Amino acid sequence: MQGLLLYAKVSLLHMPSLQRALTELRAEQHRIQGELQHVDQAISALVRISNAGGRKLVVKRGRRRLSAAARKRIADAQRARWAKFKQQKAKKAAA
Repeated sequence: MQGLLLYAKVSLLHMPSLQRALTELRAEQHRIQGELQHVDQAISALVRISNAGGRKLVVKRGRRRLSAAARKRIADAQRARWAKFKQQKAKKAAA
């Protein structure tokens, strides 16, 4: 019981410092919110400037198509890689 009473006295002594800390944190929060508002305004201004000419900021490229010969070369190369892989796997299994 005496320990609880001592804890209550100690916590009451620290209350003003907790209140001061809370007040300081709220002031810091208010300051940061103001800065964030300035950053948002700057971003909006840059977006307006970048779209002023009516051009889009991102240009989407069309799909690139491969010729039949290019697809055949790629397929042949992949078949060769698989054949080499399977050959090495068979050697390891035999050993």
